[in-house]
Amino acid sequence: MPYFTKLLFLLFCLILAGECRKHKTRRRRWTGPVEAHKHGNALAPKMPDVTKTRKVKTEQLLRVDDHDFTMRPAFGGPAIPVGVDVQVESLDSISEVDMDFTMTLYLRHYWKDERLSFHSTTNKSMTFDGRLVKKIWVPDVFFVHSKRSFIHDTTTDNIMLRVFPDGHVLYSLRVTVTAACNMDFSRFPLDSQTCSLELESYAYTDEDLMLYWKSGDESLSTDDRISLSQFLIQKFHTTSRLAFYSSTGWYNRLYINFTLRRHIFFFLLQTYFPATLMVMLSWVSFWIDRRAVPARVSLGITTVLTMSTIITGVNASMPRVSYIKAVDIYLWVSFVFVFLSVLEYAAVNYLTTVQERRERKMRERMREQSLPCTCGMSHTRTMMLDGTYSEADTNSLAGYTQAPMVPEEPEKQEHMVVHLSVSSESTATKKKGLRAFRIIQNTHAIDTYSRMIFPGSYIFFNLIYWSVYC
Repeated sequence: MPYFTKLLFLLFCLILAGECRKHKTRRRRWTGPVEAHKHGNALAPKMPDVTKTRKVKTEQLLRVDDHDFTMRPAFGGPAIPVGVDVQVESLDSISEVDMDFTMTLYLRHYWKDERLSFHSTTNKSMTFDGRLVKKIWVPDVFFVHSKRSFIHDTTTDNIMLRVFPDGHVLYSLRVTVTAACNMDFSRFPLDSQTCSLELESYAYTDEDLMLYWKSGDESLSTDDRISLSQFLIQKFHTTSRLAFYSSTGWYNRLYINFTLRRHIFFFLLQTYFPATLMVMLSWVSFWIDRRAVPARVSLGITTVLTMSTIITGVNASMPRVSYIKAVDIYLWVSFVFVFLSVLEYAAVNYLTTVQERRERKMRERMREQSLPCTCGMSHTRTMMLDGTYSEADTNSLAGYTQAPMVPEEPEKQEHMVVHLSVSSESTATKKKGLRAFRIIQNTHAIDTYSRMIFPGSYIFFNLIYWSVYC
C-alpha cells in the first residue's frame, strides 16, 4: 500500500511541473510586442507564407465547370467564325500505285469563346497542353478523302491550347495525313499532277460554323527545304468553297492545293535510253550476212525479250489504268520496230531460200542440156566445173567472159568445160573488184532498203513524240 501511495505522489509532481512549464512558455511568447514597444518600433503586420497559399485551379480560373462546353460558343446565335492557317512541315511521299500522298503539317484554329475569358492585369495569355482540350469546346475539323491520319505523340501529344483574357483561343496540333489524289497518267512521265488536301467541319453546317482561311493565301506557309525525289513542287495555294450533302446540308470546305511536275531525267535513264538503244541494236542485223542465220536470229530475239522486260518493269510501278500513257506509246512503238526487224530477216531468209531453189533448178537444167561453149577471145583459161558447184563459185567468175562451149568426150558429159577470157588487169585490182561484187551479190535488196527506212522512220517518230509531249 505505501508503494502505490509513493507512485501516485510522483505522478502528481510530474503533472504539476508540466503545467508550470507551459505557463512560463506562454508568458515568454507574448513578451515580444511589449519589448518592441519599449524600444519604440511599431507593430509590423505578419507576411503571408506563399508556399502555403492555396493555388487557383485552371478549371476555376476559366470557369470550366460553370458552363456546358458540349455546345458551341453563342449557341442559337449566328455562326461562329473559325479561322484556320496551316504550316506544311514536309511532303513525305507521292504514290502513283495507290494514288495518294502523305503530308505532315501544323494545323491551327482561331476562334473566340467568351466562356473562357478571365481577369488578368497583365493581359497575358495562358498556354496549356492537350489535357485541357478534352474539357472545352474545340472545332471538329477533319480531312476529307483522308485514308490515314494521326496526331504525333512523341514525347507527349503534340497539341497546344492558348487562351487569351478576352476569350480568344488558339488551338494548334501537329498532324500527319495520307489523303487521296486523283491523278491523270495520260502524259506519264511527262506529266504534272495537282493534289488537294481538304478540311471541313464534320458536324456543324455553315449556319453554325463558318470555316475560313485566317489570312487568305498567307494562311498557308511551307518550308523551302521541302523536296521530292521524283517531283518538283511548283505551287502551293489555298481556295475555299461550299460543299453540299443531300442529307445534312451545306458545309464550308477549305482546300490546300499544290502542283507537282515530274522529273524526266530518271525516266530518260531508266526507260527511254534503253528502249532507244535496243531499237538501234536491232538495226545491226541489216549489216550481217543473210546466210548468218544464228547471228541474226539470236540478235532479234534478244532485243525483243529486252523490250518486253522494259515494258513489264515500267507497268509494275504504275496503277492499272484503262487508258494509254505517253510512255506506253513510246515503248510499244519501239517494240514494233524491234519486232519488224525480226520479221524483216524472216522475209529475207525466205526469199533467199526461194532464190537459191530457183538457181539450183537452173543449174540442173543446164547440166542436163550440157551445152558446150568456147571463148571468142585470144587469151583464154579453161576451168572444169562439175554439177555440184556453188553460187560462190559462179560469183567468182565475174571477171571472165563466156564463149560457146566445146563438147568433149561422151563419157565425161557430167562435167562442163568453160573457156574463160582473162583480162590484162593486175591481180590486186581484180581481187578487189571480185570481193566488192561478192558483197553486193550476197546483200538482199530488202536489207539495203531497211538500212534507210528503219532509222528514218524511228527518227521521224521521235520528232513527233517529243514535240507533242514536251
